[in-house]
Amino acid sequence: MTTPFSYSHTFTLDKDHFNECYSQSVVNDQSIKAYFKAIILSVFGILLVLFSDVNPYAAWFVFALGILEAISIYYRQPWWVMRQLLGKSAKGDVTLIVDDKGIATNSFYIKNMVLWQNISSFKKTDLGWVISHEFGNNYISNTCLSSEAIALFEEYQAELVAKKSKET
Repeated sequence: MTTPFSYSHTFTLDKDHFNECYSQSVVNDQSIKAYFKAIILSVFGILLVLFSDVNPYAAWFVFALGILEAISIYYRQPWWVMRQLLGKSAKGDVTLIVDDKGIATNSFYIKNMVLWQNISSFKKTDLGWVISHEFGNNYISNTCLSSEAIALFEEYQAELVAKKSKET
C-alpha cells in the first residue's frame, strides 16, 4: 500500500452474524468418524447397563452423554450459534478497524489486533473472508467491509499468493 488506509465499521453480534460466520468458515463433517466419540460413549454406557454392577444411574448417564454428543454433532451449527448467543458478548457492538497496521476488532469485552505480517492466508468465501494467522482464524463478512477494504484484502491475498509461489 502506498497511501494510508483506514476503515471502520460497527456491527452487532446477533444470530444472523453468528450463522453466517459458522456457515462460511466451518467445514461441517457428518462422516462416521465425526460420531466416533458418541458411538464409544453410547456402547460403553449400554455395556455398563447390561453387564456391570455399576450404579444404573451412572451407566445411563454415560449412555445419555453418548446420545447428547451425537445430537451435538448432527446439530453442530445451531448448537454453536446457541452457545455464542448465550455468551456475554452476544448482542454487543463490535467495531472493525482495517488500517495500515492490520485488522482490529474492539468490543466492550475484547480488543484484538491482527497485524498484516502475522496473516498467513486470506480465503475468500461467498459472503466474506476467512483470515488465518498465528493465533487461529477469523471471519469477516463482506457486509462489514467497504469496497476499498475488499480491494485491500484482495491485494494482500495476491501478495501472499505471490510470496508463497516464490518460496516453492
